[in-house]
Amino acid sequence: MDNPLPQNTFQRVIKTYVLRAGRMTAAQRRDYENLSKVWCIPYENKKLNFVEIFGNSNPVTVEIGFGMGTATALIAQANPEKNYIGIEVHTPGVGKLLGEIKQKDLKNLYIIQFDALDVLENMIDDSSIAAFHIFFPDPWPKKKHHKRRLVKRPNTDLFAKKLAENGYIYMVTDWREYAEYALEELKATETLKNKYSDFAEPQEWRPRTKFESKGLAADRIISELMFVKETGSKNA
Repeated sequence: MDNPLPQNTFQRVIKTYVLRAGRMTAAQRRDYENLSKVWCIPYENKKLNFVEIFGNSNPVTVEIGFGMGTATALIAQANPEKNYIGIEVHTPGVGKLLGEIKQKDLKNLYIIQFDALDVLENMIDDSSIAAFHIFFPDPWPKKKHHKRRLVKRPNTDLFAKKLAENGYIYMVTDWREYAEYALEELKATETLKNKYSDFAEPQEWRPRTKFESKGLAADRIISELMFVKETGSKNA
């Protein structure tokens, strides 16, 4: 499991993540080995058919970088009328969320373990996603690493292209400079409109995670952004 990501012919030069050698618990390893074939969708250069995957035509939300998947599972459990795809590269988090899927008997959540930008480009149809959730992405605080940030153009243009009309992008971060940076990048993205005048109000339906609690304990400000794809957009 040292290199769980399948190899493909195209390798993105600038990654938005670094693969870390995270330690897996026995339970995470067991769940990864036993459940990944059921709830993990293999990366392929082929568009997904959501009706075939979920057995219904309910709207699909994509969460990019779900970490240990705590919020992901709780949101899916609270919204059985919606479908969810979580994208994550780190195996311990995938194993943890697989265990949550089994424990909560979730039928509306699948996982793709691969680079999210490759997944969006090659596996997701345009105008097919109801929402993107991006909770506490790596802030890449050094200026020389800003090019690695997930929420920046042209990545935000790709998100907008994949969103359905009136779909939204919801980002949360505890790094204020990144929040201000992402706000400007999203504002500059054609077809997207800020749902609020500036930063978004806290969304009560989003569960608080341990990561967020640590940020609050360190007196970091939690910033939320909510941008919606405008009606009548050319790529809607």
